[in-house]
Amino acid sequence: MLKASENPPVIWPENGSVRLFEGLWWVAHTKSRNEKALARQLVRHHISYFLPMAHKINRHKGRILRSFLPLFSGYLFFCGTEKDRINVLQTNRVANLIEVKDQQKLLDELYQIEQAFYAGANLIPQKYIKTGQLCRVKAGPLCGLEGQVLRDKKISRLVLQIDMLGQSASVEIDNDLIEVVEK
Repeated sequence: MLKASENPPVIWPENGSVRLFEGLWWVAHTKSRNEKALARQLVRHHISYFLPMAHKINRHKGRILRSFLPLFSGYLFFCGTEKDRINVLQTNRVANLIEVKDQQKLLDELYQIEQAFYAGANLIPQKYIKTGQLCRVKAGPLCGLEGQVLRDKKISRLVLQIDMLGQSASVEIDNDLIEVVEK
């Protein structure tokens, strides 16, 4: 298990934003458990990427094990040129590259995940939801984020989706902080 300091940065270049990256977005479907290793190689090649990760805590034989795992298991988002795409393929850590047809839509979705991450929200992987009410956060550090709301007992969660992957993540949200989006 890696120490916290040995994990690659969630976003490269660090202190950047997915909105500032130049080039075309691609989604690397990595070989099993290769997301972090690929991220480290992209840093060495100076290729911009976004690898959202979440803290996971497990208990094993009375010990608490903490890990930092990719939010979307098996996927890493990167932005660059055709040369960068070829460099990513040559790492031998990618099973498939997914071409992004709607660049702006993916960028908007990634930006929401990035905002939640930087706001310190506890993102967890969530089942993808196709139907449901679209809502917007109207106050607090997550203000402006849009997603569908799930209710589990007394807890509401805002689901942030990456449509092209068919995956999503969610964050706990107070019902008083959300409003329905009229389309």
